[in-house]
This record gives sequence, structure tokens and C-alpha cells, in this order.
Amino acid sequence: MDARDILVRPLITERTTQLMAEGKYVFVVAKAANKIEIAKAVSEIFKVKVAKVNTVNVIGKTKRMGRTQGKRPDYKKAIVKLAPGESIEFFEG
Repeated sequence: MDARDILVRPLITERTTQLMAEGKYVFVVAKAANKIEIAKAVSEIFKVKVAKVNTVNVIGKTKRMGRTQGKRPDYKKAIVKLAPGESIEFFEG
């Protein structure tokens, strides 16, 4: 897999912006990607040194609208801890 195929998008929420202060960045990744592939993809794309990677399989919630029932998609997210002194800039300006 290509590095751009492994990292789908960064996950930006209130909690993940607080984690950025600790040097941890959260990404939605391909379901088939493992920790080693994720670490290589982040270091290749952002030119940073990765210290640790944790992954979580997120199960989509079941939602109802009246009688009909649907399900949000399942996805995998990775919490990437960078080496001390490293950072990624998502917001420029």
C-alpha cells in the first residue's frame, strides 16, 4: 500500500486537539493497515520521527430515523505519538 492510501485523513475533535499538546496525533487509517505501516506512512508524509503507534477499531453506531434503521460505517483510527521536539502543522496561518 502507498503511504497516502494508509492515512485516510486526520481526525480533528476537541479531544484530539488537546492530545496535540502532548505530541499525539490522531488519524483515520485504512482498516488493513498495521502499526508498522502506519508509522512508516506518517514519517514519510510529514517528515517526522514516530515514537509509538496505538490503533483502535471503531464500531459504527446504529442510528434510527423514525421506523428506518441505519448504521454508521466502521473505521480504524491510529493515535501516533511523535518523538520529543517533533510536531505536525495541520492549521497554517
